[in-house]
Amino acid sequence: MYLAKKRIDGTMHYFIRETVETAGGGLRSRELLELGQDPSQYIIYPGGHAFYIDESIEEKLELFGVETDQDELEGIFWPFIRADIQRAQVPFRTRAISKRRKKMTDRMEERLRTGTHIFDKRRMHYLKFGRMNQGYVGSMSGKFLRDLDGKSRDEIEQYFWMTEKQVLKHHEVKIYVYTIFDLKSHFTQLAAKYAPESIEECQVDECFLDELCRLNCSKEFWAGEPVGGTLHDYLVRYLVMFFDFDFARRNLAGEIFRDFINRHKTFTGYPIKNTVSVQEASGILEVSEEDLQTITKKELVKQFRHLARKHHPDRGGAHEKFIALNEAFQSIMRRRRFKA
Repeated sequence: MYLAKKRIDGTMHYFIRETVETAGGGLRSRELLELGQDPSQYIIYPGGHAFYIDESIEEKLELFGVETDQDELEGIFWPFIRADIQRAQVPFRTRAISKRRKKMTDRMEERLRTGTHIFDKRRMHYLKFGRMNQGYVGSMSGKFLRDLDGKSRDEIEQYFWMTEKQVLKHHEVKIYVYTIFDLKSHFTQLAAKYAPESIEECQVDECFLDELCRLNCSKEFWAGEPVGGTLHDYLVRYLVMFFDFDFARRNLAGEIFRDFINRHKTFTGYPIKNTVSVQEASGILEVSEEDLQTITKKELVKQFRHLARKHHPDRGGAHEKFIALNEAFQSIMRRRRFKA
């Protein structure tokens, strides 16, 4: 399931939809529930940093034969949770997302690398790395595309709509559209690669409209949805982004230099610091030093969760002790080289 939004008569409306497989093996979306203009009305706050989703949502979803997963349901309503509760719940929310994410297999890697549309690859590349130079986007690793796995075209577009809003800064908007539509390929001059604002504006506009119309009529991109005719709602936003924003002024020499650095730099990793000694961690985690040397990741996580429930501030525990517990847990995770 996923959260979808649509502007109706100038007002944003929200829906719960899901991606389902068609008889032919393709993917499409189906609408499950309309949440109206304010999904926060379905969020209940019993006190402290706790919250839950109104039971009526689960009941309505059951009518569609949908089995609800609490973590998934909370994720749908997450953007509408009170900010103070979001801050308190982020660590738990992050673990829930990590737990639900599928393990990347070689088959999945190959499917994403070869089956993802080039336009989606360009968008994902810019949103993750913020670079105009997309020379390697064609062979982009599947691990950078896993957020698109198993999603219909509608769900993919909803994902990018939300991510663009979260990631892009005002001065990046037009260069982002220029990059994902690969407009530089229409020009031979060096400026097209690093400083498109120096190219004749009407020429760039014409190339953009050509690429926009080509994508609007692409059967491969829309994967079974109607193509052609009027501009698709999901592409209208790029029309607005392109013509309502201006290119940020940049230094051409500086852009070339930064591109050179990005293509040749290496990363050796951050130095790991263990701020909590094994002796201190032993006392905090209530596990002997000897056992900490042989404890498995599963046992360590189980002990941490047990103590986290016991010492969580929302359950009357001390805030300082809860922080110390988390630091001790992370320290042993690093020492034992357990992956988070």
